[in-house]
Amino acid sequence: MTVKPSIGAAIAAVLVLAGCDESGPGGFSSRDALKVDVDAEATGPATQSDIEAPEVFAVTEPGLWDGRPSLGGVWVAHPDVKEPERVIIRNTGNGQFVIGALFRRERENPGPRLQISSDAASALGILAGAPSVLNVTALRKQETPQTEPVTSEAPLDPVAVATSALDQRQPSAPPAPNTAEASTAPVQPAPPAPQAQRLAKPYIQVGIFSVQANANRTADRFLKAGLEATVLREEASGKTFWRVLIGPAMTSSQRAVMLQTAKQQGFADAYPVPR
Repeated sequence: MTVKPSIGAAIAAVLVLAGCDESGPGGFSSRDALKVDVDAEATGPATQSDIEAPEVFAVTEPGLWDGRPSLGGVWVAHPDVKEPERVIIRNTGNGQFVIGALFRRERENPGPRLQISSDAASALGILAGAPSVLNVTALRKQETPQTEPVTSEAPLDPVAVATSALDQRQPSAPPAPNTAEASTAPVQPAPPAPQAQRLAKPYIQVGIFSVQANANRTADRFLKAGLEATVLREEASGKTFWRVLIGPAMTSSQRAVMLQTAKQQGFADAYPVPR
């Protein structure tokens, strides 16, 4: 009995698909992708319910795409991963970022421990065989409480939002001078004000956020801790993101305290910047 060409082609297609389902270059099973909430919108901006969770997973290391086509869309693999996660992947060299999946890397090869897929490399502007420093941070979905709508049609200024708490702080009034003592005590010249050191990098960059609400919440945390925090809106490669800075510091010791505070708040990748 002769099999018709159309039936033979269909059988061959099924066999090819079955072979492709086994594994990708990262050594993980493509079935693991079902454990991670990464779908067609994963390559777009994070939703309002996304919040970065560096306590779950966060690394800043060189990453590499080996140049081969990859299965599974946008993903990154690392040997320290315990469970598949949804992550934001940032290229620290050009500021581009993308949302994707994080898997455990089973195969140990020479070179960087972070391996990225071909789709991730394309979104991050990374060439084949060229290691680039990547920041990979886990994401968690968070229920955003409903608030009353803003009646003003003017857009909210993220910097004004971050610094509004500082504007509300009023200095306490100095005590009234003793007039009797003032009339008899000799007038002493005021000591010259010490000149603040000019630091090349007086600010601490806490993090970069793809969601403005997350950046504002982070700035508010540092405001409540007694530190001046600023949210800066920036764009790179057609994508908008928000940077959270604390400072400026007047001395290197003050800057060291600010950096330690940022790390204690869970931002292990915080570092000094000019602005």
